[in-house]
Amino acid sequence: MVLELRNAKKTFGEGNTLVEALKETNFLVERGELVAVIGPSGSGKSTFLTVAGGLQSPSEGQVMINGKELSQLNEKQRSKIRLQEIGFILQASNLVPFLTVDQQLELLNKVKKNNMSPVEKKQLYEDLGITKLHKKYPSDLSGGERQRVAIAKALFSNSSIILADEPTASLDSDRAFEVMELLQHETKSKQTATIVVTHDTRLMKYFDKVYKMTDGVLELDTTIYE
Repeated sequence: MVLELRNAKKTFGEGNTLVEALKETNFLVERGELVAVIGPSGSGKSTFLTVAGGLQSPSEGQVMINGKELSQLNEKQRSKIRLQEIGFILQASNLVPFLTVDQQLELLNKVKKNNMSPVEKKQLYEDLGITKLHKKYPSDLSGGERQRVAIAKALFSNSSIILADEPTASLDSDRAFEVMELLQHETKSKQTATIVVTHDTRLMKYFDKVYKMTDGVLELDTTIYE
């Protein structure tokens, strides 16, 4: 498997103020799987995603990425794993404000290898409808355009894991479906493991598995297959 959580928990505070944001969780995703995590606001979806991506350490349990346990690594090693193995698509779009769209991707070429070729990048821009935006700064873009650039940035790095937090939240239906078709294609063709946190029920047909999150508890939603 590419990503596995073993008995992972995440708590905040202590005593009377203790909050179990992520209750004991066992989860794994294989190469070529596109997985959804759905649930209401405050259910623990974003906590799950940040723990899975090594942005937060679990309070208990293990997070394994391509066989490496993150808790056994120091912060420098964890940062390297995140850079090499994980493409993040976050709601805040994760763009550097003083870099153009092209420069955002050029920066990745400076810090890691095995990114998309120029031809693949050109096709990615076309697929996401951002070709004409390549010289613009994040402040010149709409929310939907920033989201599409963030998606381009994550896919450009050819990561083995894509973690997406509400990637279609600021997109209209047509564009949302196009983005999901692109994520589906990249996941299958490059054998990436993709996890999408979403509350958008329009998208369920694209996923291989759907997990439900309720009050910090993650469980497979079998009703979708009935």
